[in-house]
Amino acid sequence: MPLLTLDHISAAFGHVPLLDDASLQIDAGERIAIVGRNGTGKSTLLKIIAGELEPDAGTIWRGPGVKVSRLPQDVLEASADRRIVHDVVAEGVHGLDEEDWERAQRVDQIIDRLDLDATAHVDKLSGGWRRRVWLARALAARPDVLLLDEPTNHLDIEAITWLEGIVEKHCGAVVFVTHDRAFLQRVATRLVELDRGHVTSYAPNPDARSGTVPVYDEYLRRKEEALGIAAVAHEKFDKRLAQEEVWLRQGIKARRTRDEGRVKALMQMRTERSARRQAIGSVRLTMDAGERSGKLVFDVKDISKTFNVQGPESRVQGPVIADFSTRIMRGDRIGVLGPNGVGKTTLLKMLVGELPPDSGTVEIGTNVQIAYYDQQREQLDPERTVVETVGDGNDVVTVGGRSRHVHGYLEDFLFPAARARSMVKALSGGERNRLLLARLFTRPANVLVLDEPTNDLDIETLELLESQLAEFDGTVLLVSHDRAFLNNVVTSTMACEGNGIVREYVGGYDDWVRQSAAPSPAAETPPKPLLTDQAPAAKLGNKKKLSFKEQREFDGLPAHIETLERSIASRDDVIAGAEFYRKGAEQIRMTLQRQEEERATLITALARWDELDSRTR
Repeated sequence: MPLLTLDHISAAFGHVPLLDDASLQIDAGERIAIVGRNGTGKSTLLKIIAGELEPDAGTIWRGPGVKVSRLPQDVLEASADRRIVHDVVAEGVHGLDEEDWERAQRVDQIIDRLDLDATAHVDKLSGGWRRRVWLARALAARPDVLLLDEPTNHLDIEAITWLEGIVEKHCGAVVFVTHDRAFLQRVATRLVELDRGHVTSYAPNPDARSGTVPVYDEYLRRKEEALGIAAVAHEKFDKRLAQEEVWLRQGIKARRTRDEGRVKALMQMRTERSARRQAIGSVRLTMDAGERSGKLVFDVKDISKTFNVQGPESRVQGPVIADFSTRIMRGDRIGVLGPNGVGKTTLLKMLVGELPPDSGTVEIGTNVQIAYYDQQREQLDPERTVVETVGDGNDVVTVGGRSRHVHGYLEDFLFPAARARSMVKALSGGERNRLLLARLFTRPANVLVLDEPTNDLDIETLELLESQLAEFDGTVLLVSHDRAFLNNVVTSTMACEGNGIVREYVGGYDDWVRQSAAPSPAAETPPKPLLTDQAPAAKLGNKKKLSFKEQREFDGLPAHIETLERSIASRDDVIAGAEFYRKGAEQIRMTLQRQEEERATLITALARWDELDSRTR
């Protein structure tokens, strides 16, 4: 049953229409993902659906009594809001036909579920926590159509997972804009693409609905087919137009009656060709790895950091980082994850030397050149232009060992000449991220430290950044809550688990989930007492044979091996079943390949455990 319908909607800002004769129907129970490049009008479309913005043309039909609630993309401007959290969330239930106690109970429940402090003042919260407050406000209304504009930005993985469950269980329709592919893959039942003013719906086929073919993968396949068909049609059209132009230039007397129709058709073709909007280009990233660093990049020994901060933003009771030691080697690509407020950014700042530890040491290796991408984009001066930000007063920048004009370089990051002269404060969130990446990559660096680089970037740019980082001939430290991004980039993970605890795991996000699901022996047993004078001297000598990092690896290997063995045994049961070979060929191939990979990983883990165990005897 349709809840809301957009019929031939048009809207423009400036001379380029963001929506051009667009139509869309939203049915009850649908979860629609709006995808498209930065600046194509996705947020504008949500504002029109919410009734906050009137279109230039077209009509909007809403079902009787249909309630619409929207989470805006940018809630950072709410820093001047001096109200407490409870009052902001309560706005979402005002005017609802319910008893006062029911509304109050709903507000309390959602504040508790989102882990908010009801008495905290909104202007004192960070951007991530303000986003949680406004998300609670939108959910409190229990709308028939829930609109979410980049809902996962600034949320940690735990909150994103919870939000996935909320969206899946919402009884009405949900329309959301996101660049988080894992979030989209799990919750979307239909994808709608906004491209050059046109809205195209990609409803999944039956296989996609059953989960055999993921919705986003199906969209990519059909999108590629559509682009191929469009390219062929444009090529034929342009060829015919060129032929007609040649005919006209040959001096045919166009005033003859039999030729007038052909001339009119040519004029119409010219108009159609001039009105054609080309697809937005892709960002072209070039990273300069600079000179090769030494083999050891960071040697971290027993660092600790404590902040005497109390309030709703703090998830840590006690030290932020406590007695953490590690060694980061050249070529490592390390992901740092954990809930908001547990010390991820603090850890990065201590590693790069921006923040001194309270105790312990951080030694930086030889010939290390660091480029740091900060979460809050503090490196961007809002009063400077885009050109000034990248060129620093110069017309030429050096990228990848060769000189380039600033304007030409900025075009690689989708900043045409007119936009390159704009002030930074006039840019959107996605444009600011692209600008910071453009500035970052003008500096030779063999160590990239990236704090939340994925916020506001469109999917195409995300995938390009992934491929560049995977091929980067240096070291990468990355904080991100984008699970797909972590899986595709990092080779190991540091998990900030609260109370100052930081644990290391092999692999990306999915590997961390598997390994952390089984409690390690160290977590199940109480800490061992310190060695005293009565302890055997032999034990003291044996323990010194393993380094700190090796000892931690040795302690975690049994749980890792047990997890692998359970996973392999479970998959063996599936493969041995009668129904397995009735599935699709691609699914069978992927299952068998995954089984072989895990068996190889298990053999490697067993060999490593045996090696370390022999050194402790």
